[in-house]
Amino acid sequence: MNTEWLNPFNDPITYAIPAFLLLLVVESFINKKKNLNLYETKDSVASIGMGIGSVVVDTGIKGLVYSTMFFLHSHYALFDIQMTAWWAWLLLLLLDDFSFYWHHRFSHEVRILWAAHINHHSSQRYNLTTALRQSWVERLYKYLFWLWLPVIGFPPQMVLTMISFSLIYQYWIHTQTIGTLGFFEWFMNTPAHHRLHHAANPAYLDCNYGGIFIIWDRLFGSFQAKLSDEEPIYGITKNIYSYNLLHIAFHEYINTWRDLKIPVPFVKKLGFLFMPPGWSADGNHRTSRIVKREAEKKRQLTQFDV
Repeated sequence: MNTEWLNPFNDPITYAIPAFLLLLVVESFINKKKNLNLYETKDSVASIGMGIGSVVVDTGIKGLVYSTMFFLHSHYALFDIQMTAWWAWLLLLLLDDFSFYWHHRFSHEVRILWAAHINHHSSQRYNLTTALRQSWVERLYKYLFWLWLPVIGFPPQMVLTMISFSLIYQYWIHTQTIGTLGFFEWFMNTPAHHRLHHAANPAYLDCNYGGIFIIWDRLFGSFQAKLSDEEPIYGITKNIYSYNLLHIAFHEYINTWRDLKIPVPFVKKLGFLFMPPGWSADGNHRTSRIVKREAEKKRQLTQFDV
């Protein structure tokens, strides 16, 4: 296998940009032809702006990430995994997605991480430009979830390349123009699964975290199928109604800072950082689990009444 193309700074995403643009044109054509009202110009521009900003941040941090992975691989690798081995790529595909699942899940369940990730969910539209609404701050911590792979023995070039392949895959699932895909839905992440992940409905909060595969959600209890009587409503539970890039990127940090100024004991202040979003120092929690549980009880009562 020729591995010359595995330059950690030669990002495969760059070569995928023409395909991204083509898919965007196709989706726009379908949107116009079927009058789906998927786009809002300011919203799409804001999403693209967030994407450009994330690329700038990622470019700046990529050298540090590669150096750290190279150090771990050089000094602590448990196995000598060769980039030329085809099975190594298949194994890395699974392990990379496993890493993404937990990075993604923690980014929803730990408030200080959610403050970085929330901007990806802040659009009330769901189209291919939403995939580009990437976090700027998330790039500063996300790679920590992949550092175990060089320790196992995967060369840093392989790990960073697979991370890019995963992001390329995740682009096309940000669309409403593709329905369910039959058997594919059982083990792969699809537009039908990911639409629910972006929904603000109580029943759909914090579900379907997978990147390429949906198997981790099925294994770890975070899978949610679409309810027959409930269409997804996109956005966050408290929408920001702003196209300002700085507000999109940092608004939850401002909210967190306000909560930290509440006069409570230090231990409870830590809760505002490390407990799930919706946690409250006074015990009146509105975390996603509580909100979902209440919604499910209400749904059951409604069905019983009928």
